[in-house]
Amino acid sequence: MNTINFDLNLLRILDVLLREQNVSRAAERLALSQPTVSNALARLRELLDDPLLVRIGRRMQPTPKALALEGPIRSALQQIEQTLNVDESFDPRYSRQSFRIAMTDFVEQLCMPSLLRRLQDCAPNLRLDIAPLAPSLPIDALDRGQLDLVLGRFDEIPARFARHLWRSETLQVALRRDHPVITGGLDLETFLRLRHLWVHGGQTRGMVDQWLGEQGLSRQIVYTTPNYLQAAHLVAASDLCVVLPTRLARNFASLLPLQLHDLPFALEAFELDLVYLAQRGQDPALDWLVGEILRVGKG
Repeated sequence: MNTINFDLNLLRILDVLLREQNVSRAAERLALSQPTVSNALARLRELLDDPLLVRIGRRMQPTPKALALEGPIRSALQQIEQTLNVDESFDPRYSRQSFRIAMTDFVEQLCMPSLLRRLQDCAPNLRLDIAPLAPSLPIDALDRGQLDLVLGRFDEIPARFARHLWRSETLQVALRRDHPVITGGLDLETFLRLRHLWVHGGQTRGMVDQWLGEQGLSRQIVYTTPNYLQAAHLVAASDLCVVLPTRLARNFASLLPLQLHDLPFALEAFELDLVYLAQRGQDPALDWLVGEILRVGKG
């Protein structure tokens, strides 16, 4: 292909189309009309001799060639942007940039209320797009630029990623206030007699069950869910109990008829990290947002 006369704006449109997989949403994100984006996609298909995006139901599925191009194109666009902005300061008051961040609903509940209040004052036009987070670090999505940041608990993080401790968390047990089994404190024997709800987060085994297994013990888990918010409401309306991160448990206890207890055995605190590609650290907008999220974590 002769790239001398290739319109680089087409690559930016392709990048957003691959992110959104929908022409209407891509047009909205690019502040362009839908016919303009459709025409650009038609030109790209002709230039690259590939359909690039194929409609399946309401979504547009990237072709293998589009998936192969996605990472290099996004990386190249980011490199160009960083090079052109090297001497420019980022002013959050006027930025309309969009950032895609992956986190669990538990971390979203802890982080976003404070962060959104802050952004409303100092970056009112900034857009945040929150994606669900699997138990393991979404390396491919970060490498391909499908995610800008992730915030969660990760065992292993490759050296090419920047890692900042956001917050340390402990665990507590939540039950409804008038639970029939709990008349005083919560010891290990009572804990094991309770019927448990487990928020699995995509994991096969959590910290509590790992500790119990090491002691040759087990608890009765009768309900599992990936959703912390749903878990708290279910426990408040039943005789189940749930182990929750302490800050989240206290938030729910202020809203729902819940009683909280420390675990009847000692577990170390776990860390929540903010992670992104180290090479993205030169992006002044991303660097500013990282600073704001870390500031919220100290609150």
